[in-house]
Amino acid sequence: MKVGIVGAGMVGSTAGYAIALSGAASTIVLVDLNAEMARAQAEDIAHAVPFSSARQVLSGGYVDLAGADVVIIAAGVGQRPGESRIELLSRNAQVFGNVIGSIQRHAPDALLLVASNPVDVMTEITTRLSGLPPARVIGTGTILDTARFRSLLGQHLGVSPLSVHAYVLGEHGDSEVLVWSSASAGAVPLASFAAQVNAPLTKNLRNRIDDDVRRAAYRIIAGKGSTYYGIGAGIARIIAAIRGDEQTVLSVSSVTREVEGVTDVALSLPRVVGIGGIGVTLLPDLDDDEHIALRRSAELLKTAQDSVVLPQKGS
Repeated sequence: MKVGIVGAGMVGSTAGYAIALSGAASTIVLVDLNAEMARAQAEDIAHAVPFSSARQVLSGGYVDLAGADVVIIAAGVGQRPGESRIELLSRNAQVFGNVIGSIQRHAPDALLLVASNPVDVMTEITTRLSGLPPARVIGTGTILDTARFRSLLGQHLGVSPLSVHAYVLGEHGDSEVLVWSSASAGAVPLASFAAQVNAPLTKNLRNRIDDDVRRAAYRIIAGKGSTYYGIGAGIARIIAAIRGDEQTVLSVSSVTREVEGVTDVALSLPRVVGIGGIGVTLLPDLDDDEHIALRRSAELLKTAQDSVVLPQKGS
């Protein structure tokens, strides 16, 4: 499978590294406005490949994306001092207009995987700009938040995170919703499992885990400037699910026809992912508070996405 990555900064290059080492793609092409950086990143990753698999890692222009099965979009602009979130979104929409047009000229059949923040709004913008069905535009969404949630629960319960089944829904951001009510470990409801292993889920523990998941990115950014290892691995996991047509359930973002009464909004729900993109979208059992929180998250995202004026085609 051929994978393109537009944006060879820390997220894009780390994703390329994770994909190369996992063997989830046979060819990886990095594209960036800074061609020298893309070339250097590709060469550096290529030097790691012989230790793990036989993969081709290249840099190039949009023309080199021809035949790509998936193109990851990790491009975008940073926030200027004093700039509002809406102004930043509008500038990123302009960038995406150029990027998506260039991708579709050379790789019209590719699935689009959006990794740029704010990822939910950028996923909705990408869907509108590309004209693709929502199933073929996937945002990384809360795949990393869900991994953080499962990791912390696993630590508390003394089991592998792979045995924990719990999801973070809604926005990849402050309004995200940790779903406790339908979480489980193995085939056992979470509260029952916790009682059996003498690791009670106290209110203080829930609050601490909620804060640790919700604030993780802030802590990492404060310590080293940005986050990239976790999301790089998450992107590689999505690519593996597509390549293997796994039909696996991942908490990714996509434009959703209706959730909690809010229509046509991009946010994360558990979704079945395979070679054609997103298949079935699922909604876990939620308690009353979780329903309210998910609706609030959807409303915030809907307001943000509707505030963005898309660039005119050809502008």
